[in-house]
Amino acid sequence: MFALFAQANATIALSWWSVGVAATLILVNAVISWRLKLGLEKRIVWAALRMTVQLFLLGLVLHQIFALANALPVLLLAGAMTVIAGYSAVRRIDHRYDRIYPSAIFAVWVSSWLVTAVTVLLIVRPQPWHSPHVLIPLLGMVLGNSLTGISLGMDRFLSDLQSRRDEVEMRLTLGATRWEACREVFVASARTAMIPILNTMSVAGIVSIPGMMTGQLLAGAPPIQAVKYQIMIMFVIAAAIALGVMLALGQAFYRVTTTQHQIDWSQIRKAS
Repeated sequence: MFALFAQANATIALSWWSVGVAATLILVNAVISWRLKLGLEKRIVWAALRMTVQLFLLGLVLHQIFALANALPVLLLAGAMTVIAGYSAVRRIDHRYDRIYPSAIFAVWVSSWLVTAVTVLLIVRPQPWHSPHVLIPLLGMVLGNSLTGISLGMDRFLSDLQSRRDEVEMRLTLGATRWEACREVFVASARTAMIPILNTMSVAGIVSIPGMMTGQLLAGAPPIQAVKYQIMIMFVIAAAIALGVMLALGQAFYRVTTTQHQIDWSQIRKAS
């Protein structure tokens, strides 16, 4: 009995051969793209190679940081991850405005770091607080989801403003304030950004076993403990997305409107 329990709680190590076998599954995507003439074969291969290299390099960096157990390199890595997340959020947006990159980075930084700080200092409470094996994975999950929400929200807001330009201008002409003219677009954009995490929360435990819980179970954690961590991280991610989206949309709104209750359409341009 003890031997079975020990085996069940042991981490299952993967060899590079095993990873290579998993990599062949990406051929499913390539075959579908080829058969349907989607033209995504090169992008699929490039994305797979890029992901592999990035994760391998991250593993090497984390190995060194874990060994140092010092706050400075942990915070430097966290800062680099945050800047890249903000940059990546803008890269997915079709319409942009001046200084959109600093706006996105600010929204990602404030929302993700604030929520992660609450999680680390008040919920998980590792010792020390900057434990890289806790702080970096938590921040990484929050950043990944936040940038997606921010990207969806900003893209919807800017594109809808352009497509509904006549409607927005008519409201302004009839005496509406800039907020009254843009409110419907703003609300629809926020809704678009938040729906994915709400859908994920709705089916968690019924249709899917989310990532953190899966990782903990594979690492041998007791199921109830894995459940607690997954519930916690879902709430944390949802809060970070909501805060980040509000910050991003608020900045976009004030960037493309004026205090004279007009829309500066020259600010909104198609991504080159």
